[in-house]
Amino acid sequence: MVVPRWLCAFVALIVVSGCNTARPHGTDATPTVWVSPSPSTPTCTNEKILVGWSVERLALQTITVPVNEGNVMAVSDQVAAGVGGVILFGSTAPTTLRASLADLVAKAPDEVPPFVMVDEEGGAVQRMENLVGDVPSARTMGSTMTPDQIREVGRRLGEKLKANGVTMDLAPVLDLDDRPGPSAANPAGTRSFSLDKNKASAAGLAFADGLRQAGVVPVVKHFPGLGYASANTDKAPATTKPWSILQEEGLVPFRDAVAAGLPAVMIANAVIPGLTTGPASLSPEVITTVLREQLRFDGLVVTDSLTSIAVSRSGYPLPEATVQALTAGADMMMFTALASQVGDRVTQIRMAVEAAVASGKLSRQRLQNAVAHILALKEVDLCS
Repeated sequence: MVVPRWLCAFVALIVVSGCNTARPHGTDATPTVWVSPSPSTPTCTNEKILVGWSVERLALQTITVPVNEGNVMAVSDQVAAGVGGVILFGSTAPTTLRASLADLVAKAPDEVPPFVMVDEEGGAVQRMENLVGDVPSARTMGSTMTPDQIREVGRRLGEKLKANGVTMDLAPVLDLDDRPGPSAANPAGTRSFSLDKNKASAAGLAFADGLRQAGVVPVVKHFPGLGYASANTDKAPATTKPWSILQEEGLVPFRDAVAAGLPAVMIANAVIPGLTTGPASLSPEVITTVLREQLRFDGLVVTDSLTSIAVSRSGYPLPEATVQALTAGADMMMFTALASQVGDRVTQIRMAVEAAVASGKLSRQRLQNAVAHILALKEVDLCS
């Protein structure tokens, strides 16, 4: 079929006009093609600024220091140096805690405040009951309350924590357990909402949601599930149920927590038979492979105490355990110590991290990534 010249010209005119490529009349100029501008790349990000931080500064931000809630200024030097977190210990907090914490946090450099953490789970684990009131144990909540009621308990607790200067609660416990405890033989006990994975998930996530509504960061623990562990890892080395079973049971509440967008996870110190030969908190298989890659978690990863018997008897003194945990994918490290030892412990950790980066054992990029996770959850914008 022969196409008329007028039709060819008409089609060409439409195509050229639609692309805005028509040449200026009476010239041989090359057509100009207009392309929609792509979204501009931010000129400044936390990640770009962290490239300029010293290894010492990066290392300090990954450290959480312990302090008695009755004398929080005991760690003022460490906060002024730039540690990333403070965890409160004790059983009776002073009524002046809020003011004391405000003075402490004000010492942090460059407007990067430390997390102020506490283990306030309810039941057997309450650090500030005199300030926040009596909170039922997880087991009591799980067996007598609806998720909405548990959410309200979490919200009220969170409001009182926030009012007293606490920004992060190392709770809820998502471990599955129905045995007596907590004790030296069983780290969970009444800290567990239920042995039933679905009930524990619904109850634990409701508690966490209540904390978030109040502006307090919840930390779910102890990944990937410490229920029915062979011992309390603070007191002795311990193993969990085999990985093949844990995946079908104990891991479920944590999988649900990640899917729900919860922001922080604490890693257990127990060995996971079939997955690790050492503590989970030092294991890349647990943190990087399972949590980061398989569950696609991109929030903050916190270790349980790296001075626990389970860690020390695995052959890792605190400085070496910190380096191994960072290498495995953790972001923040915790430890316990006497008040007189805290400064030396921080120095030892910092020097070990610096040496590991210098030797190539720990990549600087992994360290920067850890600090990026910390700053993101703190909602710190280094560019502002």
